[in-house]
Amino acid sequence: MTDLTYSANEAACITGVPLKQVHRFIDAGVVDGGMQSGDRRVRVVPVEGLVGLKLAYETARVLTLEGRRRLVRFLLDHPGTKLASEHCVSVDLVPMRRAVRDGLSLLAKARTAVSCDRAILSGTPCIKGTRIPAHDIADMLANGDSVEALQEHFPQLTKSKIELAVLYARAYPKRGRPRRSYRRGRKPLVVSKVAFDDARTSATQ
Repeated sequence: MTDLTYSANEAACITGVPLKQVHRFIDAGVVDGGMQSGDRRVRVVPVEGLVGLKLAYETARVLTLEGRRRLVRFLLDHPGTKLASEHCVSVDLVPMRRAVRDGLSLLAKARTAVSCDRAILSGTPCIKGTRIPAHDIADMLANGDSVEALQEHFPQLTKSKIELAVLYARAYPKRGRPRRSYRRGRKPLVVSKVAFDDARTSATQ
């Protein structure tokens, strides 16, 4: 794996760990989360820390917080290890590493599926090849519209593009803007929810 770092939002999308839990694990010192300076200061997690997040989350029901902290520390002290061990407890990291690699691949696809061009809506992130903002699609789904209803209104969007737009919006939320409330004057044709696991399945097929 590389030396890249990822924001808390990116880490949540990559690992499938809820964002609140990502922050809790960092606050509790289970996973190291540094700060990156730029136009704003954000928490960042190294690639190996992504596996640590997955490990801490997946073992929550069987290990104490301290036990998980020790296992993650073993992982971070032994980069690339396939087995995290602490006293009499050992955890197979292979499926967790695979899940993180899949999450990284899916996030890369989402970033490729969305473009930011100053000539189009002043650089608003739009689904590539369209003038449809990715965050607007995510907001519409969150407000009750279905994938099928969106495809009826935007025939150029495939289910995969919609799912990747939702993932992009989760990884890179809008700054300082309240979520819009979309009222179409009609009920959606079919109510559905795009989940990270659904997006993973569709994008990898």
